[in-house]
Order: sequence, then structure tokens, then C-alpha cells
Amino acid sequence: MYHSLALMLVALLLSRAEVAQTPLTLAGSAFIAGIAIFSGSLYALSLTGIKWLGAIAPLGGAALILGWGCLAIAAFSFQ
Repeated sequence: MYHSLALMLVALLLSRAEVAQTPLTLAGSAFIAGIAIFSGSLYALSLTGIKWLGAIAPLGGAALILGWGCLAIAAFSFQ
């Protein structure tokens, strides 16, 4: 839930930015990938029972952490 709110914040900040903000763009991409990989792998694991899908979830978590880090960097360097 919080990652979706952060994704909306990224979209709001990108719409208000005067110049292209690479950290914000990377944060948005990381949040989208993280949400899809993390949640998608857990949904697929619960629906299909394929055990190796649980090993993919940490990759989505790492993408979400990357998204938060990029959002923090963008917050300190926002123009």
C-alpha cells in the first residue's frame, strides 16, 4: 500500500519538476518493477503452489528498497 502511495508521489513530483529528474524516473521504475515482482511472485506462489516462485520475492523487495533510496536522493536534490 505504501509503495503505491510513493509511486503517486513520484508522479506528482515529476509533473512539477522543471527539468528531467533521473532519480525520480528511476524511483518510479523501481517501484513499478518491485510491486509487480514482489506481489506477483507471492500471488503466483499462493495460487499455483510452485515453490521456486518464493525465491523471486526478494528481488522485488530489493527493487522497492532501490525505489525508496532513489526517492530520498531525489528529495534532497529536487529543483
